[in-house]
Amino acid sequence: MPVRVSEFSWQQTPAAIFLSLPLRGVCVRDADVFCGESYLKVNFSPFLFEVFLYAPIDDGNSKAKIGNDMIFFTLYKKEPVMWETLSMPGVDKEMMQRIREKSILQAQEKAKEATEAKSAAKREDQRYTLGVMMKIEEEERKKIEDMKENERKKATRELEAWKECQRQAEEQKRIPRKEKCQRGRQAEERGALKPPSLPRKAPPTRLPERGKNWENIFSEKLKEDSIPAPRSAGSIQISFTPRVFPTALRESQVAEEEEWLHKQAEARRALSTDLPEFCDLKEEEKNPDWLKEKGNKLFATENYLAAVDAYNLAIRLNSKIPLLYLNRAACHLKLKNLHKAIEDSSKACKIMKLHLRSTQPTQLYRMMQRRFGI
Repeated sequence: MPVRVSEFSWQQTPAAIFLSLPLRGVCVRDADVFCGESYLKVNFSPFLFEVFLYAPIDDGNSKAKIGNDMIFFTLYKKEPVMWETLSMPGVDKEMMQRIREKSILQAQEKAKEATEAKSAAKREDQRYTLGVMMKIEEEERKKIEDMKENERKKATRELEAWKECQRQAEEQKRIPRKEKCQRGRQAEERGALKPPSLPRKAPPTRLPERGKNWENIFSEKLKEDSIPAPRSAGSIQISFTPRVFPTALRESQVAEEEEWLHKQAEARRALSTDLPEFCDLKEEEKNPDWLKEKGNKLFATENYLAAVDAYNLAIRLNSKIPLLYLNRAACHLKLKNLHKAIEDSSKACKIMKLHLRSTQPTQLYRMMQRRFGI
Protein backbone atom coordinates (compact mmCIF):
# COMPACT_ATOMS: atom_id res chain seq x y z
CA MET A 1 0.00 0.00 0.00
CA PRO A 2 1.50 3.42 -0.97
CA VAL A 3 2.55 5.96 1.62
CA ARG A 4 0.69 9.23 1.25
CA VAL A 5 2.82 12.38 1.25
CA SER A 6 1.49 15.32 3.27
CA GLU A 7 4.61 17.52 3.25
CA PHE A 8 4.37 20.14 0.52
CA SER A 9 4.26 23.91 0.16
CA TRP A 10 2.22 26.13 -2.10
CA GLN A 11 1.67 29.76 -2.97
CA GLN A 12 -0.86 31.51 -5.15
CA THR A 13 -1.63 34.57 -7.15
CA PRO A 14 -4.96 35.52 -8.69
CA ALA A 15 -3.85 33.77 -11.90
CA ALA A 16 -1.70 30.79 -10.82
CA ILE A 17 -0.80 28.28 -8.11
CA PHE A 18 2.87 27.43 -7.32
CA LEU A 19 3.28 24.01 -5.65
CA SER A 20 6.54 22.42 -4.40
CA LEU A 21 6.72 18.69 -3.60
CA PRO A 22 9.82 16.87 -2.26
CA LEU A 23 10.67 13.52 -3.91
CA ARG A 24 12.27 12.03 -0.74
CA GLY A 25 15.33 10.56 -2.45
CA VAL A 26 13.40 8.85 -5.30
CA CYS A 27 14.88 8.85 -8.79
CA VAL A 28 13.35 11.36 -11.14
CA ARG A 29 12.71 8.70 -13.81
CA ASP A 30 10.44 6.78 -11.41
CA ALA A 31 8.07 9.73 -10.86
CA ASP A 32 4.66 9.53 -12.58
CA VAL A 33 2.64 12.79 -12.84
CA PHE A 34 -1.04 13.06 -13.77
CA CYS A 35 -2.86 16.40 -13.92
CA GLY A 36 -6.51 17.15 -14.64
CA GLU A 37 -8.82 20.13 -14.27
CA SER A 38 -9.66 19.28 -10.63
CA TYR A 39 -7.20 16.51 -9.80
CA LEU A 40 -3.41 16.28 -9.40
CA LYS A 41 -1.51 13.07 -8.67
CA VAL A 42 2.19 12.27 -8.33
CA ASN A 43 3.21 8.64 -7.87
CA PHE A 44 6.84 7.94 -6.94
CA SER A 45 6.88 4.51 -5.37
CA PRO A 46 6.40 3.83 -2.53
CA PHE A 47 4.99 7.35 -2.03
CA LEU A 48 1.78 8.81 -3.43
CA PHE A 49 0.64 12.42 -3.54
CA GLU A 50 -2.79 13.45 -4.73
CA VAL A 51 -4.89 16.55 -4.24
CA PHE A 52 -8.45 17.40 -5.27
CA LEU A 53 -8.14 21.04 -6.26
CA TYR A 54 -10.33 23.76 -4.91
CA ALA A 55 -11.27 25.08 -8.38
CA PRO A 56 -10.68 24.04 -11.99
CA ILE A 57 -7.31 24.79 -13.59
CA ASP A 58 -6.06 24.98 -17.17
CA ASP A 59 -4.24 21.64 -17.36
CA GLY A 60 -3.19 22.28 -20.96
CA ASN A 61 -1.04 25.28 -20.07
CA SER A 62 0.07 24.16 -16.62
CA LYS A 63 3.71 23.12 -16.17
CA ALA A 64 5.80 20.78 -14.00
CA LYS A 65 9.56 21.06 -13.46
CA ILE A 66 11.64 18.35 -11.76
CA GLY A 67 15.07 19.05 -10.26
CA ASN A 68 17.08 18.99 -6.99
CA ASP A 69 14.84 16.19 -5.62
CA MET A 70 11.84 18.50 -5.98
CA ILE A 71 8.86 18.87 -8.32
CA PHE A 72 7.72 22.42 -8.98
CA PHE A 73 4.17 22.82 -10.38
CA THR A 74 2.83 25.99 -12.00
CA LEU A 75 -0.94 25.61 -12.23
CA TYR A 76 -2.90 28.30 -14.06
CA LYS A 77 -6.41 29.04 -12.81
CA LYS A 78 -9.35 29.21 -15.12
CA GLU A 79 -10.88 32.01 -13.05
CA PRO A 80 -8.60 34.70 -11.54
CA VAL A 81 -9.70 34.43 -7.87
CA MET A 82 -7.88 33.69 -4.68
CA TRP A 83 -8.42 30.19 -3.26
CA GLU A 84 -9.14 29.68 0.44
CA THR A 85 -7.40 26.30 0.44
CA LEU A 86 -5.51 24.15 -2.07
CA SER A 87 -7.80 21.14 -1.83
CA MET A 88 -11.55 20.93 -2.00
CA PRO A 89 -13.11 20.76 1.50
CA GLY A 90 -15.59 18.04 2.56
CA VAL A 91 -14.66 15.42 -0.02
CA ASP A 92 -15.65 11.83 0.74
CA LYS A 93 -14.44 8.62 -0.91
CA GLU A 94 -17.25 8.38 -3.47
CA MET A 95 -16.70 11.94 -4.59
CA MET A 96 -12.96 11.30 -4.79
CA GLN A 97 -13.61 8.27 -7.00
CA ARG A 98 -15.93 10.25 -9.28
CA ILE A 99 -13.37 13.04 -9.62
CA ARG A 100 -10.64 10.51 -10.44
CA GLU A 101 -12.76 8.77 -13.10
CA LYS A 102 -13.87 12.06 -14.56
CA SER A 103 -10.28 13.29 -14.80
CA ILE A 104 -9.16 10.04 -16.44
CA LEU A 105 -12.01 10.21 -19.00
CA GLN A 106 -11.20 13.84 -19.78
CA ALA A 107 -7.53 12.96 -20.22
CA GLN A 108 -8.43 10.07 -22.54
CA GLU A 109 -10.72 12.29 -24.62
CA LYS A 110 -8.03 14.95 -24.88
CA ALA A 111 -5.48 12.33 -25.86
CA LYS A 112 -7.89 10.97 -28.50
CA GLU A 113 -8.55 14.45 -29.85
CA ALA A 114 -4.82 15.15 -29.95
CA THR A 115 -4.24 11.88 -31.81
CA GLU A 116 -6.99 12.67 -34.31
CA ALA A 117 -5.68 16.19 -34.77
CA LYS A 118 -2.22 14.80 -35.34
CA SER A 119 -3.54 12.27 -37.86
CA ALA A 120 -5.54 14.99 -39.63
CA ALA A 121 -2.46 17.20 -39.75
CA LYS A 122 -0.43 14.29 -41.11
CA ARG A 123 -3.04 13.58 -43.78
CA GLU A 124 -3.14 17.23 -44.68
CA ASP A 125 0.63 17.28 -44.98
CA GLN A 126 0.53 14.16 -47.16
CA ARG A 127 -2.21 15.70 -49.33
CA TYR A 128 -0.21 18.89 -49.67
CA THR A 129 2.94 16.90 -50.50
CA LEU A 130 1.05 14.83 -53.08
CA GLY A 131 -0.37 17.99 -54.64
CA VAL A 132 3.08 19.53 -54.84
CA MET A 133 4.51 16.34 -56.40
CA MET A 134 1.67 16.17 -58.92
CA LYS A 135 2.24 19.80 -59.80
CA ILE A 136 5.96 19.16 -60.29
CA GLU A 137 5.24 16.09 -62.42
CA GLU A 138 2.72 18.04 -64.46
CA GLU A 139 5.30 20.75 -65.06
CA GLU A 140 7.88 18.12 -66.07
CA ARG A 141 5.37 16.46 -68.38
CA LYS A 142 4.46 19.78 -69.92
CA LYS A 143 8.14 20.57 -70.39
CA ILE A 144 8.69 17.20 -72.11
CA GLU A 145 5.66 17.74 -74.33
CA ASP A 146 6.93 21.18 -75.27
CA MET A 147 10.33 19.71 -76.13
CA LYS A 148 8.67 17.03 -78.26
CA GLU A 149 6.53 19.63 -80.02
CA ASN A 150 9.57 21.82 -80.70
CA GLU A 151 11.51 18.83 -82.06
CA ARG A 152 8.54 17.86 -84.23
CA LYS A 153 8.27 21.38 -85.61
CA LYS A 154 12.02 21.46 -86.22
CA ALA A 155 11.92 18.12 -88.04
CA THR A 156 8.91 19.32 -90.08
CA ARG A 157 10.74 22.49 -91.09
CA GLU A 158 13.82 20.49 -92.08
CA LEU A 159 11.70 18.08 -94.10
CA GLU A 160 9.93 20.92 -95.86
CA ALA A 161 13.29 22.57 -96.62
CA TRP A 162 14.60 19.27 -98.03
CA LYS A 163 11.48 18.88 -100.18
CA GLU A 164 11.90 22.43 -101.45
CA CYS A 165 15.52 21.71 -102.36
CA GLN A 166 14.49 18.56 -104.19
CA ARG A 167 11.75 20.42 -106.03
CA GLN A 168 14.18 23.16 -107.10
CA ALA A 169 16.66 20.53 -108.29
CA GLU A 170 13.91 18.85 -110.33
CA GLU A 171 12.92 22.21 -111.80
CA GLN A 172 16.53 22.91 -112.77
CA LYS A 173 16.75 19.50 -114.44
CA ARG A 174 13.42 19.98 -116.19
CA ILE A 175 14.34 23.38 -117.68
CA PRO A 176 17.20 22.03 -119.90
CA ARG A 177 14.93 19.24 -121.06
CA LYS A 178 12.23 21.72 -122.05
CA GLU A 179 14.78 23.88 -123.86
CA LYS A 180 16.15 20.87 -125.69
CA CYS A 181 12.65 19.78 -126.74
CA GLN A 182 11.82 23.30 -127.91
CA ARG A 183 15.03 23.48 -129.95
CA GLY A 184 14.17 20.11 -131.51
CA ARG A 185 10.67 21.31 -132.42
CA GLN A 186 12.02 24.55 -133.85
CA ALA A 187 14.53 22.60 -135.93
CA GLU A 188 11.78 20.35 -137.23
CA GLU A 189 9.59 23.35 -138.08
CA ARG A 190 12.47 25.04 -139.92
CA GLY A 191 13.14 21.85 -141.84
CA ALA A 192 9.48 21.56 -142.80
CA LEU A 193 9.34 25.18 -143.99
CA LYS A 194 12.33 24.81 -146.36
CA PRO A 195 11.42 24.13 -150.04
CA PRO A 196 12.11 20.52 -151.05
CA SER A 197 13.76 21.55 -154.36
CA LEU A 198 16.61 23.33 -152.70
CA PRO A 199 19.60 21.05 -152.25
CA ARG A 200 20.91 20.60 -148.78
CA LYS A 201 24.32 22.05 -148.27
CA ALA A 202 26.69 19.59 -146.77
CA PRO A 203 29.03 20.92 -144.15
CA PRO A 204 32.63 21.14 -145.24
CA THR A 205 34.39 17.96 -144.36
CA ARG A 206 37.86 18.02 -143.06
CA LEU A 207 39.85 15.03 -144.08
CA PRO A 208 41.69 13.49 -141.15
CA GLU A 209 45.36 13.11 -141.33
CA ARG A 210 46.82 9.71 -142.03
CA GLY A 211 47.38 8.05 -138.71
CA LYS A 212 45.84 5.75 -136.19
CA ASN A 213 42.14 6.12 -137.27
CA TRP A 214 42.50 7.11 -140.92
CA GLU A 215 40.57 4.03 -142.09
CA ASN A 216 37.33 5.32 -140.44
CA ILE A 217 36.66 7.99 -143.11
CA PHE A 218 33.66 6.19 -144.57
CA SER A 219 32.66 4.28 -141.41
CA GLU A 220 29.68 6.49 -140.49
CA LYS A 221 28.38 6.43 -144.07
CA LEU A 222 28.64 2.68 -144.15
CA LYS A 223 26.83 2.39 -140.84
CA GLU A 224 23.95 4.53 -142.08
CA ASP A 225 23.63 2.43 -145.24
CA SER A 226 23.76 -0.89 -143.36
CA ILE A 227 20.83 -0.24 -140.90
CA PRO A 228 17.89 -2.46 -142.03
CA ALA A 229 14.23 -1.50 -141.90
CA PRO A 230 12.17 -2.67 -138.90
CA ARG A 231 10.45 -6.00 -139.30
CA SER A 232 6.68 -6.39 -139.26
CA ALA A 233 5.02 -7.91 -136.17
CA GLY A 234 3.79 -11.48 -136.22
CA SER A 235 3.09 -14.55 -134.04
CA ILE A 236 4.58 -18.01 -134.06
CA GLN A 237 2.56 -21.08 -133.07
CA ILE A 238 4.52 -23.78 -131.23
CA SER A 239 3.09 -27.21 -130.43
CA PHE A 240 4.80 -29.81 -128.28
CA THR A 241 4.52 -33.56 -128.54
CA PRO A 242 2.68 -34.92 -125.49
CA ARG A 243 4.92 -37.09 -123.29
CA VAL A 244 4.30 -39.22 -120.21
CA PHE A 245 7.84 -38.85 -118.87
CA PRO A 246 9.18 -35.46 -117.71
CA THR A 247 12.57 -35.86 -119.37
CA ALA A 248 13.33 -34.58 -122.86
CA LEU A 249 13.14 -37.02 -125.75
CA ARG A 250 16.86 -36.82 -126.45
CA GLU A 251 17.64 -37.79 -122.83
CA SER A 252 15.29 -40.79 -122.61
CA GLN A 253 15.30 -44.39 -123.72
CA VAL A 254 12.39 -44.74 -126.13
CA ALA A 255 12.35 -48.53 -126.12
CA GLU A 256 12.27 -48.82 -122.34
CA GLU A 257 9.61 -46.14 -122.07
CA GLU A 258 7.39 -47.89 -124.61
CA GLU A 259 7.87 -51.16 -122.75
CA TRP A 260 6.89 -49.50 -119.48
CA LEU A 261 3.79 -47.93 -121.05
CA HIS A 262 2.83 -51.31 -122.50
CA LYS A 263 3.13 -52.92 -119.08
CA GLN A 264 1.02 -50.17 -117.54
CA ALA A 265 -1.70 -50.71 -120.16
CA GLU A 266 -1.64 -54.48 -119.50
CA ALA A 267 -1.83 -53.86 -115.75
CA ARG A 268 -4.86 -51.62 -116.20
CA ARG A 269 -6.60 -54.21 -118.40
CA ALA A 270 -5.81 -56.95 -115.87
CA LEU A 271 -7.06 -54.67 -113.11
CA SER A 272 -10.38 -54.09 -114.83
CA THR A 273 -10.85 -57.85 -115.31
CA ASP A 274 -9.37 -59.25 -112.06
CA LEU A 275 -10.40 -56.49 -109.66
CA PRO A 276 -13.85 -55.28 -110.69
CA GLU A 277 -14.24 -53.25 -107.45
CA PHE A 278 -11.66 -50.75 -108.85
CA CYS A 279 -13.77 -49.98 -111.90
CA ASP A 280 -15.50 -47.08 -110.08
CA LEU A 281 -12.19 -45.31 -109.39
CA LYS A 282 -10.99 -42.36 -111.40
CA GLU A 283 -8.28 -42.81 -113.97
CA GLU A 284 -5.56 -41.17 -111.84
CA GLU A 285 -6.60 -43.24 -108.81
CA LYS A 286 -5.71 -46.37 -110.75
CA ASN A 287 -2.14 -45.17 -111.19
CA PRO A 288 0.27 -46.53 -108.51
CA ASP A 289 2.61 -43.57 -108.95
CA TRP A 290 -0.22 -41.13 -108.31
CA LEU A 291 -1.26 -43.11 -105.22
CA LYS A 292 2.36 -43.12 -104.02
CA GLU A 293 2.54 -39.30 -104.29
CA LYS A 294 -0.81 -39.05 -102.51
CA GLY A 295 0.49 -41.24 -99.68
CA ASN A 296 3.66 -39.14 -99.44
CA LYS A 297 1.58 -35.97 -99.02
CA LEU A 298 -0.58 -37.61 -96.34
CA PHE A 299 2.57 -38.82 -94.55
CA ALA A 300 3.98 -35.26 -94.60
CA THR A 301 0.77 -34.02 -92.91
CA GLU A 302 1.09 -36.80 -90.25
CA ASN A 303 -2.11 -38.52 -91.45
CA TYR A 304 -0.52 -41.96 -91.25
CA LEU A 305 -3.69 -44.09 -91.43
CA ALA A 306 -4.82 -42.43 -94.68
CA ALA A 307 -1.28 -42.80 -96.08
CA VAL A 308 -1.39 -46.57 -95.29
CA ASP A 309 -4.69 -46.84 -97.18
CA ALA A 310 -3.17 -45.09 -100.22
CA TYR A 311 -0.10 -47.37 -100.18
CA ASN A 312 -2.35 -50.46 -99.76
CA LEU A 313 -4.32 -49.54 -102.87
CA ALA A 314 -1.13 -48.84 -104.83
CA ILE A 315 0.34 -52.22 -103.79
CA ARG A 316 -2.83 -54.01 -104.89
CA LEU A 317 -2.47 -52.27 -108.25
CA ASN A 318 1.26 -53.05 -108.60
CA SER A 319 2.96 -55.23 -106.01
CA LYS A 320 6.41 -55.07 -107.62
CA ILE A 321 7.36 -51.52 -106.57
CA PRO A 322 9.64 -51.75 -103.51
CA LEU A 323 9.26 -48.06 -102.61
CA LEU A 324 5.56 -48.62 -101.82
CA TYR A 325 6.48 -51.23 -99.20
CA LEU A 326 9.18 -48.99 -97.74
CA ASN A 327 6.79 -46.02 -97.43
CA ARG A 328 4.12 -48.21 -95.84
CA ALA A 329 6.73 -49.55 -93.43
CA ALA A 330 7.55 -45.96 -92.43
CA CYS A 331 3.85 -45.34 -91.72
CA HIS A 332 3.61 -48.52 -89.60
CA LEU A 333 6.72 -47.42 -87.73
CA LYS A 334 5.06 -44.07 -86.89
CA LEU A 335 1.91 -45.96 -85.78
CA LYS A 336 4.05 -48.31 -83.57
CA ASN A 337 3.04 -51.36 -85.68
CA LEU A 338 6.53 -52.81 -85.55
CA HIS A 339 5.72 -56.31 -86.92
CA LYS A 340 4.02 -54.86 -90.02
CA ALA A 341 6.93 -52.46 -90.52
CA ILE A 342 9.36 -55.42 -90.46
CA GLU A 343 7.20 -57.38 -92.94
CA ASP A 344 7.01 -54.50 -95.43
CA SER A 345 10.76 -53.87 -95.16
CA SER A 346 11.49 -57.56 -95.81
CA LYS A 347 9.20 -57.57 -98.89
CA ALA A 348 10.96 -54.47 -100.25
CA CYS A 349 14.36 -56.19 -99.80
CA LYS A 350 13.16 -59.30 -101.65
CA ILE A 351 11.86 -57.23 -104.58
CA MET A 352 15.14 -55.31 -104.76
CA LYS A 353 17.11 -58.57 -104.81
CA LEU A 354 15.01 -59.88 -107.73
CA HIS A 355 15.64 -56.65 -109.65
CA LEU A 356 19.39 -56.93 -109.00
CA ARG A 357 19.48 -60.46 -110.39
CA SER A 358 17.48 -59.72 -113.54
CA THR A 359 18.73 -56.21 -114.45
CA GLN A 360 22.13 -54.69 -115.07
CA PRO A 361 23.19 -52.03 -112.53
CA THR A 362 23.13 -49.08 -114.94
CA GLN A 363 19.74 -50.05 -116.36
CA LEU A 364 18.39 -50.57 -112.81
CA TYR A 365 19.63 -47.12 -111.77
CA ARG A 366 17.95 -45.48 -114.77
CA MET A 367 14.73 -47.38 -114.16
CA MET A 368 14.68 -46.41 -110.49
CA GLN A 369 15.46 -42.81 -111.38
CA ARG A 370 12.51 -42.69 -113.80
CA ARG A 371 10.00 -44.64 -111.73
CA PHE A 372 10.78 -43.78 -108.13
CA GLY A 373 12.41 -40.34 -108.42
CA ILE A 374 15.67 -41.35 -106.67
